[in-house]
Amino acid sequence: MGLVVQKYGGSSVADAEKIRSVARRVAESGAGHQVVVVVSAMGKTTDGLGALAHQVTASPEPREMDMLLATGEQVTIALLAMALQGLGLKARSFTGAQAGLRTDRAHTKARITAITADRVRGALDAGEIAVVAGFQGTSDLDEITTLGRGGSDLTAVALAAALKADVCEIYTDVDGVYTADPNVVPDARKLPRVAYDEMLEMASLGAKVLQARSVEFAKKYGVTVHVRSTFKPDAGTIVTREEHAMEDVVVTGITHDRSQAKISLLRVPDRPGIAARVFGAVGARNVVVDMIVQNISRDSTTDISFTVPRGDAPRARAALEEVAREIGAEGFAYDERVAKVSIVGVGMRSHSGVAARMFTALSRESINIQMISTSEIAVSCVIEDKYAELAVRALHDAFELGTEGVRP
Repeated sequence: MGLVVQKYGGSSVADAEKIRSVARRVAESGAGHQVVVVVSAMGKTTDGLGALAHQVTASPEPREMDMLLATGEQVTIALLAMALQGLGLKARSFTGAQAGLRTDRAHTKARITAITADRVRGALDAGEIAVVAGFQGTSDLDEITTLGRGGSDLTAVALAAALKADVCEIYTDVDGVYTADPNVVPDARKLPRVAYDEMLEMASLGAKVLQARSVEFAKKYGVTVHVRSTFKPDAGTIVTREEHAMEDVVVTGITHDRSQAKISLLRVPDRPGIAARVFGAVGARNVVVDMIVQNISRDSTTDISFTVPRGDAPRARAALEEVAREIGAEGFAYDERVAKVSIVGVGMRSHSGVAARMFTALSRESINIQMISTSEIAVSCVIEDKYAELAVRALHDAFELGTEGVRP
């Protein structure tokens, strides 16, 4: 008998009929196994709760937002447990706190610090299906916390690691990881296997199939993740350790992210410690900075540009208003009409000329590059938002990902 953790997203449990369908899926796929089911809130419930909060106040307090948002998953776990019981199965629902997920104190963006999962193990040993609320936990102060957008993925992977599950199955409304967003690129291909590092880069650079932190957790603890469709029985994409054959394909996928904003701090004094002051102030407001570019110094001043998630931009701008005055900067500029496009592939480690090929493809479409960032297995460019989909299609064609990828 194996142990399987399954996660179902909001679209998979959007209404009562879909919850009954998920219950049937769990009953069929989990036969002969111990099963933990992690679920998100129903449909757009989380968005609706967030909108409701902003009707009450323009700036909801983070602790109270967590209290509010955590209720969405609590509804789903109870309904799914009832649906499973209606099929004659033994099932028990657990909130994040009851499942033993402990986090730090960062409300709305908490990180998991420990998992006990004793009550979940007890339920499994008693022959029950454990239905766990994703996206939530409790801090050392026993405060309810949430794990950020896509946090149910992290809950599932973390429980799989703690319980030493054989596999963590992520069920969603797509049937796997593709070479690009199939809604943008009609000939995008489903990938049978993806390395942890590739998936981590793709998730952090805009692919919405898996939360980036869940992939990081899976890599750290060696959790095999299977991304598959709730609505089809087909095999999906396995996210696993890197294999030698994966390096044969130079570029595995193209991602894009249209939720970015670019902020430029203008005429900053060019002296030691200024960058630390700037990004220290931004980091103190729990804003994650992505790409950073500093211009060549002129007249002992320089410009510093960086990107942040668009939703975090107001906090970043508030921090810069304070620090700009303190360091004597001229001011700052803000632009949310930007997007990030990226190429990702472990094969880039051992092949030259990949970035040049990317830049050439964008140049052919007269797409101007505003910022460039690289890692060992990825190259990202910030461009004007209106060209995002054109850029993705151009890069997908340039690297021949509609066939089997570019090989050496």
